[in-house]
Amino acid sequence: MYYNDHHPPHFHAEYAEREASFAIDTLEILEGDLPRRPHAFVVEWASLHREELRVNWERARQGISLLSIEPLD
Repeated sequence: MYYNDHHPPHFHAEYAEREASFAIDTLEILEGDLPRRPHAFVVEWASLHREELRVNWERARQGISLLSIEPLD
């Protein structure tokens, strides 16, 4: 997440030299793309941590440091 980023609430994921932004509410790609397998991992991880992502979005909007979110096992 980036501080003062635009709506809708979203997060960015990077894989190799590719990047995509995902809507927190729907987990749809808003911009960019990732290969199929990394995309599936991001969606799985985000679906497990959606509330934490929402909290971090609000923290970022307020200029507060983000909380760490556990990686996918």
